[in-house]
Amino acid sequence: MAANRKETPMAQNQELPPPELNISTDKVCFIILKAREFDVKVEPSETDPASNPTDDDGREVLEDYGEDPTLAELRSAIDDLNDDEVVDLIALAWVGRGDFGREGWLEAKALARERHKRHSADYLVGMPALGDYLEEGFETIGHSCEGYGMGRL
Repeated sequence: MAANRKETPMAQNQELPPPELNISTDKVCFIILKAREFDVKVEPSETDPASNPTDDDGREVLEDYGEDPTLAELRSAIDDLNDDEVVDLIALAWVGRGDFGREGWLEAKALARERHKRHSADYLVGMPALGDYLEEGFETIGHSCEGYGMGRL
């Protein structure tokens, strides 16, 4: 391998089997997509959301209006998880953020279990770049959302 080529987390971890998770790949990937949809939202640039959509070049999709269901969908997806799934999700975010490496997965899960309270959705939704952290953590421990439509956002 060339010295200047950076290995992806998946490539670095191919020799180790990925740890078993309490949360399904489908749930993780769905939450990553919803988190990314939420992360890209910006304050509306125009106070009149009733303007002509053909003139707006689709900007309204990225603008955060009160009736936009994106946050509710993300929060609902997290709230619908059982405690073990939430613990995995928090630990994935921490691994993706760089607080733990793959070798620290069990430690991350133990700390997440210790700190997990009823307001975990608030904690996760309040994390900037949640979708990126979750995907990076998921890949770091040897899993992937490849084929789940991750190129959508």
